[in-house]
Amino acid sequence: MNVYDEARRLSQALKNSEEYINFKTAKQYINLNPELKEKIDNFEKIRYDEQINLIKTGQQGQGEIKKIQEIYEEIIQIEEIKKYFDAELKFNILLADVNKIITEAVRDLIS
Repeated sequence: MNVYDEARRLSQALKNSEEYINFKTAKQYINLNPELKEKIDNFEKIRYDEQINLIKTGQQGQGEIKKIQEIYEEIIQIEEIKKYFDAELKFNILLADVNKIITEAVRDLIS
C-alpha cells in the first residue's frame, strides 16, 4: 500500500462528498452576490479580530462578543447566508473527523 496513493484517493473522496459539493455550491453562490459576500466578509473580519484580541490579551471583549452575536443573528436570516454557514460547518466537521481518524492512527508517535 502506498500512502501517497491512499491520500490521493482520500482527497478525491473528499471532493466527491456531499459536504464538499454543498459547501462549494454555497460558496460559489455567495461569491456571485457581492452584497451577500460583503456581509459575510464583514462578519468574518469582526470575528477574526476578536479571536486575535483573545489570543493577545487572553480575554474576550464582552461588547465584541455581543456585537458578533447580533450580526450573526441578523445575517443568518438571509436564506443563502444560512445555507452557506450550514454547509461550511458540515464540511469543517467532515475534515475534523477525517483528521481525528488519521491522528489516532499515529497517536503512539505523537503523544
